[in-house]
Amino acid sequence: MSELFGNEPFWVVALKAVLIFVFLVVFTLFNIWFERRVVARMQHRIGPNVHGPFGLLQSLADGVKLALKEDIVVKAADKVVYIAAPILATIPAFLAWAVIPFGPEVQIPFTDTVTPLQLTDLPVAVLYILAVTSIGVYGIVLAGWSSGSTYALLGGMRSSAQMISYEVAMGLSFVAVFMYAGSMSTSEIVAAQADTWYFLPLFPSFVIYVIAMVGETNRAPFDLPEAEGELVGGFHTEYSSLKFALFFLAEYVNMVTVSALATTLFLGGWRAPFGIAQIWEGANSGYWPVLWFFGKTLGFIFLFIWLRGTLPRMRYDQFMSFGWKALIPFSLAWIVAVAFIRKLKQDDLLDQQTLILAAIVAGVLFLATFLIPERKPPGTTPPEEPEFDAFADGYPVPPMQNKEAGR
Repeated sequence: MSELFGNEPFWVVALKAVLIFVFLVVFTLFNIWFERRVVARMQHRIGPNVHGPFGLLQSLADGVKLALKEDIVVKAADKVVYIAAPILATIPAFLAWAVIPFGPEVQIPFTDTVTPLQLTDLPVAVLYILAVTSIGVYGIVLAGWSSGSTYALLGGMRSSAQMISYEVAMGLSFVAVFMYAGSMSTSEIVAAQADTWYFLPLFPSFVIYVIAMVGETNRAPFDLPEAEGELVGGFHTEYSSLKFALFFLAEYVNMVTVSALATTLFLGGWRAPFGIAQIWEGANSGYWPVLWFFGKTLGFIFLFIWLRGTLPRMRYDQFMSFGWKALIPFSLAWIVAVAFIRKLKQDDLLDQQTLILAAIVAGVLFLATFLIPERKPPGTTPPEEPEFDAFADGYPVPPMQNKEAGR
């Protein structure tokens, strides 16, 4: 962790904070356009292409439209909480970026000041991100409660259960990273990946985190708190105008946050991709690392969009069962395995070839478990019903539940 953190002039800290805020707002506008274009291509449509070059100003036009629409506060709402909820959901999404590293130490143009491309760092920076992002769920829950609507309340309750469930799995996926890096500081975790990115030795942790981050951000196929087919719009059913735009902004900023955290913990952070640093010595110096960081983060954003355009929404019971009965037990078993393997390697009782062979065998056995059919408890098979004749009365009638045909 750099000694410059905490000792920089105020104008440097303020400059970096403003740049991070501007970056996130602009990146959100781009991501909305990017999602619409990618999903349109998947569905053989054109997507936004009128406002600005390639339709890039469509997101800005939608934002202005939302801000200028009539602001409605429902009569049954708790006014103070109703207004505070979208603010409470948006602010933590920005605060998490205080400890995300964009690059190494650089010199600010036109000055002699050297600063790391990171607002600040903490010995427990990853725990800080978990703590801050978990506050955002209060905004969603309070929005559902304060709206005075049944649909919104159900969406808020779903969100709280969903966030709690998948934050456990997400936190457990970080433990193996802490073991390898020997630190919870984001800058030190990036430095520890100078030789090997952690998604290779910790691939199960990487997969668990990717699944958990989709559930954490309420994105399809895990967007149960705002299921349009069941809950109209979920927790933001009664919101309009700028308050709805804040929820929209918080969702997309959270997408970028979890993508940046995945890049930092598993893909080497701002370090150049494999092969570039070997043939170009300056790939990991100056402002070039910002480009590598942006590219990796955008790759995860594309994954979010790909999932939304491909997979249908899960049932809520399936979603919660998968989190508690699959992700969390597997995460605990994987942490024990990582600790056991690292101890054997430190004592020279396990070589690399044996480890790779054991990993292949374990992977094959794990994939084979998906081929085992699920056993259904006795008594769950519904009784066979007699065949229904729609023309029993001389004209077609639909079957009625628990009623005999023609009676």
